Amino acid sequence: MAPKISILMGIYNCASTLPEAIDSVLAQTFPDWELILCDDGSSDDTYQVAQTYRTAHPDRIILIRNDRNRGLNYTLNHCLAHARGELIARMDGDDLSVPERLEKEYAALMADPSLSVVSCAMSYFDEHGEFTRANTLPEYPEPRMLVHGTIHCHAPCLMRAEAIRGVGGYSVDEKLLRVEDWHLWLKIYAAGGRGRNLPEVLYKMRDDRDAAGRRKFKFRLNEAHVARLAVKTFSLPKWYYLYTLRPILVGLLPAPVYRMLHRKKMSRTG
Repeated sequence: MAPKISILMGIYNCASTLPEAIDSVLAQTFPDWELILCDDGSSDDTYQVAQTYRTAHPDRIILIRNDRNRGLNYTLNHCLAHARGELIARMDGDDLSVPERLEKEYAALMADPSLSVVSCAMSYFDEHGEFTRANTLPEYPEPRMLVHGTIHCHAPCLMRAEAIRGVGGYSVDEKLLRVEDWHLWLKIYAAGGRGRNLPEVLYKMRDDRDAAGRRKFKFRLNEAHVARLAVKTFSLPKWYYLYTLRPILVGLLPAPVYRMLHRKKMSRTG
């Protein structure tokens, strides 16, 4: 019998963190799930670690691999092709789901048939422990908000399979690398879907206070690209195009200034 929830997890060079991530899935209070792991051309022992879990839980874990490094968009579509559940969850190989995550997201999604996606608030942690939580997104986002950025935290989301498959899954395009989630929400909302963000922290994202230095300028251009698509897709006023310049302007900030602003943002515990 097919499980209720299929969890898609792209894995890449995360051998040291993958056991914690999978263990947090095994500890879920919601029991009816399958975990689909896709190795995206790792050069460390990620695949071997995943294989150990696959061997221990052959009825619950599916392990596949790409022929080479393909990027997250392609990898998640590869996972989606193997998914049997009526609902699709996401998770990354270096993060943690709190035990009640799937149970609470499932309840919220089932309580409102009009919803296509449910996500939740996140906290961030590193080797020293948790140090902040993500800024809370609106509980019921509006399409126009897609001009400003992603409207649902991607890694902890739960979606209806028909909603994501109905828009062709993740779009595979160089212009959409690192913004695959933002573009997915755009497609789902353009198709008439809607979502909800739960305010409770049900997911912990592994990060560090210096992560800002790893955000390349080309990905800022990708952010601006999706923001422009949002203006066009939802026929927003022309002046909304001004918002699409923000990612580029942020990317042009001197590195020391941006790191200072990022550290200030990450230090808030709001």
